[in-house]
Amino acid sequence: MIATVRTGQRLASAFLAVLFCLLAIPASAIEPITISRENVALDLSRAVQIYRDQGENFQVSTAPGIDGIVRRIEVEALDERSSGDWAVFALANTTDQQLDRLIVAPHFRLVGSGLFWPDLGSSRITAITPSEGFALDRQASRDADIFLVTINPGSVVTFIAELSSPRLPQVYLWEPEAYKDTTNSYTLFRGIVIGIAGLLALFLTILFVVKGTSMFPATAALSWAVLAYICIDFGFLNQVLDITAGNEQLWRAGTEIALAATFVVFLFTYLNLNRWHLHFSYGAVAWVLALLLLAGVALFDAPVAAGLARFSFALTAVAGIGLIAYLAFQGYDRAIMLVPSWLMILVWLVGSWMAVTGALDNDVVQPALGGGLILIILLIGFTVMQHAFAGGALHQGLFSDMERQALAVTGSGDIVWDWDVLRERVVTKPDVSRQLGLPQGSLHGPARNWLPALHADDRDSFRTTLDMILEHRRGRVSQSFRLRGADGHYHWFTLRARPVIGSDGEVIRCVGTLVDVTEQKKAEERLLHDAVHDNLTGLPSRELFLNRLEAVISIARTEENVRPTVMVIDIDRFKQINDGLGISAGDTILLTIARRLHRLLKPRDSLSRFGGDQFALLLLSEQDPTRIAGVAEAVKQAINAPITFAKREIVLAASVGLASWNSSQARAEDMVKDAELAMHQAKRFGGDRIEPFRPAFRSVGTDRLQLESDLRRAVERQELRLAYQPIVRLEDRSIAGFEALLRWEHPRRGPIPPADFIPVAESCGLIVQLGLFAMQQAADDLASWQKQIGDVPLSVSVNLSSRQLIRRDLVSDVRSVVARANLKPRCFRLELTESLVMDNPEQSAHILGKLKQLGIGLSLDDFGTGYSSLSYLTRFPFDTIKIDRSFIDDSSPKRAVLLRSMVNMAHELGLSVVAEGVSDESDALELRQMGCEYVQSFMFGPPIQADAAAKLLKEQFPLVQV
Repeated sequence: MIATVRTGQRLASAFLAVLFCLLAIPASAIEPITISRENVALDLSRAVQIYRDQGENFQVSTAPGIDGIVRRIEVEALDERSSGDWAVFALANTTDQQLDRLIVAPHFRLVGSGLFWPDLGSSRITAITPSEGFALDRQASRDADIFLVTINPGSVVTFIAELSSPRLPQVYLWEPEAYKDTTNSYTLFRGIVIGIAGLLALFLTILFVVKGTSMFPATAALSWAVLAYICIDFGFLNQVLDITAGNEQLWRAGTEIALAATFVVFLFTYLNLNRWHLHFSYGAVAWVLALLLLAGVALFDAPVAAGLARFSFALTAVAGIGLIAYLAFQGYDRAIMLVPSWLMILVWLVGSWMAVTGALDNDVVQPALGGGLILIILLIGFTVMQHAFAGGALHQGLFSDMERQALAVTGSGDIVWDWDVLRERVVTKPDVSRQLGLPQGSLHGPARNWLPALHADDRDSFRTTLDMILEHRRGRVSQSFRLRGADGHYHWFTLRARPVIGSDGEVIRCVGTLVDVTEQKKAEERLLHDAVHDNLTGLPSRELFLNRLEAVISIARTEENVRPTVMVIDIDRFKQINDGLGISAGDTILLTIARRLHRLLKPRDSLSRFGGDQFALLLLSEQDPTRIAGVAEAVKQAINAPITFAKREIVLAASVGLASWNSSQARAEDMVKDAELAMHQAKRFGGDRIEPFRPAFRSVGTDRLQLESDLRRAVERQELRLAYQPIVRLEDRSIAGFEALLRWEHPRRGPIPPADFIPVAESCGLIVQLGLFAMQQAADDLASWQKQIGDVPLSVSVNLSSRQLIRRDLVSDVRSVVARANLKPRCFRLELTESLVMDNPEQSAHILGKLKQLGIGLSLDDFGTGYSSLSYLTRFPFDTIKIDRSFIDDSSPKRAVLLRSMVNMAHELGLSVVAEGVSDESDALELRQMGCEYVQSFMFGPPIQADAAAKLLKEQFPLVQV
């Protein structure tokens, strides 16, 4: 009986247990998701069953296995702070192979995150327990909860996930390699987007530093906020900083608040809203302060702060489109240029709203929205840069200075010239038509209306200038032109204007000033005329005559029918008229002669006054010698005709020199010179005659011409010699060197002083040849002395002329001279004067520097008598100065002070000193006490020939002779 009762109790207990289990099983059974090798990525989000508030221990029935049996399992929470939320899903491997898969639950997903209390991301799954097999391995990841699961072939496994947050936005089942490839592809895309965002933020910051206006820091701040948002959204910041899944919400809320705040600041500063109404400033400041307060709210409730920031961003975009539309209709360029960027912002905003509300459910949405945000900032950056480089950022400064500039233009009296390119209309204020005597407003209208009023020579340049401004969209107009008045006279105007560039980069107008410069032009024309015309007769001057003759000669070389003839006319004994009747009478007579000669000219001929009583006539109208002679005779008769002055008849005579062009004459000056030689020959024959030029006249020159001819042959005939004046050391009276002096022994005239033939050599170009002769002869003589006395410290100095200094071959000539003589460069010296060096200091410094590199010495001759500028002593590489004898012979009390200053200054600069012209022992002793090293004068040795110098050296250096 007792056994029966116990059996009944057991059956009741089993029944109650089964009933309890049946009540605990959910109404809908878990459906396993079948996987195969082809399934590389499966979205498990909709197949997952969520169980809320189940406590730390959770029991659940598994999905039916292969044998159809449903089992009951219990799972205990691993996290002590578990919320009691669990997720259950099942996977079935129907293949005959073992499959490895990754269960991935991202921490943050923009899609479906919500608008006002958004899900800002957190750790989603604490652990996953399978119904069979081993526990799942958690994979290291900062962006998602990843578990590696291995499913045996032909098995059905139920997974119970312990949730660490109330939301599980997405669960994916990935094939490991496919997940790795997908992650890498997204990483490349994200890296490119972050790189572009970083470069753009850096560039806009640099632009702010360069330009410094408020628009650029606002744009730079917006770009940095976008960069921060992208770094958080793409998980880049997680790689740089140690951000936990919980702190990620605070960072994400902070970047969204920064994005909303900088968005408001950019809209306010770019549109310059404070210029439209002060209330805009108050509203913008209050808005930004409210957003900054949200940063404090984010510390306590990040989702609320992020939701309000998203709402602020949307509100700013909507309010901004209204402001932009209103200001664009007002013609505000900045608002018009911002329209494309703001339309993109609205499109991006609609896409973001659809994403956070779940209307767009795709894994590509989130990175696409990040890339779209970068494109928006890129477009905004281009818009801002257009202002930076087109001058739009300076627009506000123009407004602030407008009144002052208007007063300046009004005070100057200039005419404002305004060309409205879009309406093709030119307006001048005040109206330039009234100044020209034309009907009022006759020049207002299209720019082409100005062409008929312009001088014919100015029309093309005026039209071309305006076309170039429109084509290049930059530059300035600075042009002078003539406008015809109502009386037919032309007025000169100068136009200075600059283009104004619109928001599309095209010229919208061209504004400047128009100034009447008629009087200035007339003054310039008078000055130009007076510069090349004679003030008394108004005839062309000598320079203009030579210029015209040069042009005619260049034509004559190619055309057979052009053969110019030059007549030089000189009035005989005209000085007696000035002395007897006065200068005013002489001027009157010259005017009369000029008018008579002008009547003889034909259209192609030209008359000029060379100066005084000398005229020149360029004859082109006649080619036949007989007719040319007839014109010359008519000139002579016109001057011989009596002139009545103060009831007196004055009869004049003239000497006329005539030269006709031939192909051997290359220059106009030569042709005029021939005509002048013929005129002087006519005067030698008594005057009042016409003398054609003959080549024999050239031999009837001055002594200077003969001297030049003789000098050209002097080198060939070995008439030139060198004399050597010793340079003596004051310390022991030994010879330190020689200065080579050029001497000319003429076979007929005897010795010719250098003061006579050196200027002739310089004027005719022979000085270069003489200089080369002097350098080579001096080097050869020094080499010969050194062979006789041995290697002793001895140098030779040669004077350098201006023609030699400016020659490009000077350095190579010196190098060749030293090499041919086999001298050490330090033994060869060149002497230059102050005036020679300072004629062209830049060229001199260049040449002297190269000479110094050769190792030769450089002496500054006649120190103190030229420019006396101390700056060249440091600029030029001299090593010696030679004090001029005028300082030695000076008898003033300050002589000693001046000499001592020169010597001390030279020593301070590292230069040695040579005193010239020392005439007594007291001067030599005084110079030695001052520290002067060398002297050169007749007292210490006159210039001597080379053999005498060799003998003198042998006497001084007997022990070193070879």
